[in-house]
Amino acid sequence: MEAVLDFVVCFAPIALVSYLCGCFNGALMISRRILHDDVREHGSGNAGLTNFYRNYGARYAGLVIALDMFKAVAAVVFALVYLRIIGMSEFDLLGKYVAALFCVLGHMFPVMYGFRGGKGILCGGMLLILSDWRVAIVAWGLFALLLLATRYVSLGSIAAAASFPVSTWLFIDRGWLMLTLSALTGGLIIYGHRQNIVRLLSGTERKLSRHKKSAEGDGK
Repeated sequence: MEAVLDFVVCFAPIALVSYLCGCFNGALMISRRILHDDVREHGSGNAGLTNFYRNYGARYAGLVIALDMFKAVAAVVFALVYLRIIGMSEFDLLGKYVAALFCVLGHMFPVMYGFRGGKGILCGGMLLILSDWRVAIVAWGLFALLLLATRYVSLGSIAAAASFPVSTWLFIDRGWLMLTLSALTGGLIIYGHRQNIVRLLSGTERKLSRHKKSAEGDGK
C-alpha cells in the first residue's frame, strides 16, 4: 500500500501540470482575447476548433491549432523532464499517458473558464503522436477515413478516441494501468461527444462544411 501511495505522489505533479496546460483552451483564448467574444456563445456552444471555424472562419484557426498542440507538447515535455529529475525515466511512457489523460481533462473542464471547454480531440490527437506513432497512426487514420467518407467530424473523433485503449493493448502494454489510463482518456472524449452521438443516431448531426455564421453540433 505504501508503494502505491509513493507511486501516486510521484505522478501527482505530472497530473497537476498537465491539467493546467490543458486549461489553456485555444478557441477560448483567441475568441476572448483577440475577437473579444466567446465561442461558447455561438453555434454548438463548444470551445473547440470546429465550432470556432464555423463561426469565425479560417483566419485564426491555425493559431487555435497551434495553441492546443503546444499545450500537449508542454504537458508531455514536463512529464519527461520531471521523471528524469526524480530518477524514474523508466516510466516515461506511463508519464505520457498520465499527461494525456489530465491534459484532455483540463481542455474539457478548464478551471479558469468555468469548467466549460472543448472535447479534447485536437490536443488528444497531438498527445497520441507524442505517446507512440503506431497508436497515433491508427487514431488519425480512422479519423481521416471517416471524415472523408462521411464528412462527420464527430464520427471520426469518436472512432479515434475508441481506438486508443485498443491500440494500447495491441502495440504498447496489456497491463491494467496503461489500459485504464487509455480507456479513461478515450472515454472522456467520447463522453464529450455524447450529444453528437444522439444526433448521429437521429440523423440530425451536421456535416463539416465551409465557414458559416451559425453553427450546430461540432466534433471537437
